[in-house]
Amino acid sequence: MTGTDALEPARPKKAARAGRRVRGTATLVVGCVLAGAIALVSLFWLPFPADDTSGGRLTGPGEGHLLGTDKLGRDLFTQVMTGSRIAVEAGLGSVLIAAVIGVTLGVLAAFAQGWLDDTLSAFLDILIAFPTLLLAMLIVAARSATLGSAVLAIGLAQSAVVARLARILVKRVLAQDYITAARTSGTSWPRTVLGHVLPNIWPTLVVNLALQFGLAVLAEAGLSYLGLGAPPPNASWGRMLQEAQATFTTAPAGALAPGILLVLLVIGVNLIADGLRDTLDPATRRRRT
Repeated sequence: MTGTDALEPARPKKAARAGRRVRGTATLVVGCVLAGAIALVSLFWLPFPADDTSGGRLTGPGEGHLLGTDKLGRDLFTQVMTGSRIAVEAGLGSVLIAAVIGVTLGVLAAFAQGWLDDTLSAFLDILIAFPTLLLAMLIVAARSATLGSAVLAIGLAQSAVVARLARILVKRVLAQDYITAARTSGTSWPRTVLGHVLPNIWPTLVVNLALQFGLAVLAEAGLSYLGLGAPPPNASWGRMLQEAQATFTTAPAGALAPGILLVLLVIGVNLIADGLRDTLDPATRRRRT
């Protein structure tokens, strides 16, 4: 076998790896454009004040009102864009809570041994199996039906998923030789975690948190649909869908607009997660090679 023949198997692998990076970058760009466009429009373009009811009840799309008006005479496009703000706030807030609590519990669980490790693992499994809706009902009963209650419930439910993933990743990193070398050299455990553990698990965690963002948006819409999210007059997509059921035949835009934007935002976030998986997550790249 010549030297050229020996290099042949490596060339398809390099080409496949380059192709995955290109596809991952393209997917990431498409996802950022899709989700970013919705977020930016909601931040910088609201044609009317959210409480302006001068448009007339259930008027169709036309001059002055891009999507028409709702049953209270408010501009529907403004309401939908206001709802996108709530969706983004709910997604970011839930992911932040899940990241802080989940990573902290995951790191602590990874250092546990014996019965404590088994207990923490069982506790995380119970939290994962606990229905988000039931948790939201309990929190709402203790506080009130607000966006903050919904975000807290979703974040707590997602923190168990993040914690279990973090526990697995941290245990894998702790088994590496460079961790042993760092401990042998006298590096304290806090410095080891901050300097060696967290930097090696963050790519996988970022991908998972991006997926959790999309799930949080869907969960907030579901809770608002049931009256457990942001109360009126906040224009949550879930509550808009619930209110538009009675007028769907006469004013279908009231249900179609928030539903379509909800789907597009979740698709955009999932594309971002897929792109990050191909470009950031080294474990995935090695597994697919």
